[in-house]
Amino acid sequence: MEFLKETKKNIKFAWLYAKDMKKKIIGYTICNIVEIIISIITPIISASIIVNLTDNKLKQVVFVALILLLVEFSRNITNYISSFFAETTYREMFTKIQIELGKTVLKLTNECIDENSSGVFIQRLTGDTTEIASVFNFLNYRLTDLFSEIGIFVAIFIIDYRLFIYIFISIFLIGYLEQKRISNINEKDKKFRKENEKVTGFTGELVRGVRDIKMLSAEKSFIKELSTKLINLNNNRYNISKTRRNYNIIIGNIRDLSDFIMIALLVYLIHQKDLTIAMALVVHNYMKNASYFVNGYTYLLERLKDFNLSASRIFDIIHSKDFPKEKFGKKHIDNIKGNFEFKNVNFGYKEKNLILKDLSFKVKANQTVAFVGKSGVGKTTIFNLLCKMYNTNSGTITIDGEDIKNLDKDTIRNNITIISQNPYIFNLSIRDNLRLVKEDLTEEEMIKACEMACLDDFINALPDKYDTIVGEGGVTLSGGQRQRLAIARAFIQKTEIILFDEATSALDNVTQNKIQKAIENLQKKYTILIIAHRLSTIINSDKILFLDDGKVIASGNHEELLKSCPKYKKLYESEIEK
Repeated sequence: MEFLKETKKNIKFAWLYAKDMKKKIIGYTICNIVEIIISIITPIISASIIVNLTDNKLKQVVFVALILLLVEFSRNITNYISSFFAETTYREMFTKIQIELGKTVLKLTNECIDENSSGVFIQRLTGDTTEIASVFNFLNYRLTDLFSEIGIFVAIFIIDYRLFIYIFISIFLIGYLEQKRISNINEKDKKFRKENEKVTGFTGELVRGVRDIKMLSAEKSFIKELSTKLINLNNNRYNISKTRRNYNIIIGNIRDLSDFIMIALLVYLIHQKDLTIAMALVVHNYMKNASYFVNGYTYLLERLKDFNLSASRIFDIIHSKDFPKEKFGKKHIDNIKGNFEFKNVNFGYKEKNLILKDLSFKVKANQTVAFVGKSGVGKTTIFNLLCKMYNTNSGTITIDGEDIKNLDKDTIRNNITIISQNPYIFNLSIRDNLRLVKEDLTEEEMIKACEMACLDDFINALPDKYDTIVGEGGVTLSGGQRQRLAIARAFIQKTEIILFDEATSALDNVTQNKIQKAIENLQKKYTILIIAHRLSTIINSDKILFLDDGKVIASGNHEELLKSCPKYKKLYESEIEK
């Protein structure tokens, strides 16, 4: 009963992605009804051919064979149409589920992403979505075959009810054992898929980090870790095969014994003159087809178990509380000014380890404000909270006087650009990387943004210029080129608030000065927040906030902090000495 409830729930879930294809599903259903009728008729017609052959009624044999030919032609045509409906439904449903899962992954909270490896999402997006969608294709072939085999049972019952009872009992016993086999394998498959997620995630990290691994001479450590994960994975795979092998030998022996008893029963009925040799031959030929019913039933059960497991894993990501989604308010502001404030904000990526402690400060629209302090004091965290990548433990953050908890996603994300010290560049062309933030990007806008980011000379020297593919993570670009491409993206986005998180850290002094000039050109027009270890890049800021132990311990412009904040003065003097 539990299995049926789960299957029913998961089919309802899958139906959400198929209900727009009602006409195709109705056409598919009609075709299958026709196939079922043909499948029930065919065994009886085939039996008639054997009987007429045995009785030497050759004209009847030809006539019945012609009828059978026409019926089989009808089956083939119907099957072709049915397959078309099933395969197009599969294609569209598969695409819809993958897109929905992709959208959901982008809605997950960053805490959820942090806690799960990439393998969790990759496996479910590729493997499990395929399993769900393919159930329709599978049902197209297996259900028709099953009903065809039901026709064989009808024929056997007509010949002799005792044979029907014996075959039914044999099949019931084998079916029971097959069901036990599938249940055991299903439990082991759950463990296998979890291990597979770990291996996929780790393999992805190995490929992405291969250059660092080589430079660190850490190949042995990574191979050791990979070996451990692969051994665990393949042990789980072996346990599944072992379970299948153990059940197969038991079920195979029972099948062989059942066939032997059946032959003995046929001989007995012939001896008792309750069955002719011709009919015994028909039943014996049907025995093999009857055994296909068990195979079909168990295969159907096995696929439905796989379907349930895959549907549950996808359902968990889309609907389960175990994969929490980002929550935004409903209030929308088209054009924010750029005023914001932190009021008594406390935050830690782990609640017990606070990074920001009762943090309060204000930033006015079109100000340029810099954040200074040693690593780990919470500078980048402030940016993450302002973009609502994480939620505060307590306290309030407001934009233009409105609590960001009340603002919708577009108001926050469409009005804030963050340029990080390690920007992710996608495995696309330079042009497509820039179009990600503006689909209708013009050639003029693209060139201007790259000029402002001091990237145009480099791009124009490339053979394919703006159509150059940059590789995964922008691997073909230097660190400075990746940062300049990210800066160009930000210039294209043109949001009211621009956050620079060590955005010039990988640039040489000449390029940094050019970017600094570009940033200065934006001042007084946008709200600009800057995190920088090199104080020379922020001395012209309207205000500098010096952070220590998760709090602002001093604020003012460069000259004011030199006089009022010994820690700032010491930091600045040590930089000058370098």
